[in-house]
Amino acid sequence: MVKLVIHTDGAARGNPGPSASGFSVDEKEKEGRMSVLETVYNGEQTNNYAEYNAVILALEWCSNNFDPKEVEADLYSDSELIVNQLKGNYKVKAKGLLHLNEKARQLMARFKSVALHNLPREAAGISRVDRALNHLLDRLEGEGKTARGK
Repeated sequence: MVKLVIHTDGAARGNPGPSASGFSVDEKEKEGRMSVLETVYNGEQTNNYAEYNAVILALEWCSNNFDPKEVEADLYSDSELIVNQLKGNYKVKAKGLLHLNEKARQLMARFKSVALHNLPREAAGISRVDRALNHLLDRLEGEGKTARGK
């Protein structure tokens, strides 16, 4: 059995605006020693899109790098909306998020278990991903590669 700790975050500068999604994955027994930290530029998207995409990217990475049936994961996000929509506590009202919610739920179903948790942005794991996202967006903006930078 593998126990994973996943932190996800999404960012959009403007809503919609230049956005990025990111995640970190740690094996629980090795907590504090990061296994992976990845960020992806999404182009012009909303913050909620970026948050959902971060969850999807993290679950896909875990599914590709571990046997999902042997994984118990604790997934942490600073998005109360996304966590509660994935738990089924909140209805998904935005049509643009329905397919992302469904994709995330399908990915979660592959795993032995995925427990969803809401944490503030200041929490260590979330803030680490948030810093990486801001670094990516700052760099792309500086290079003139984001819509805002053009």
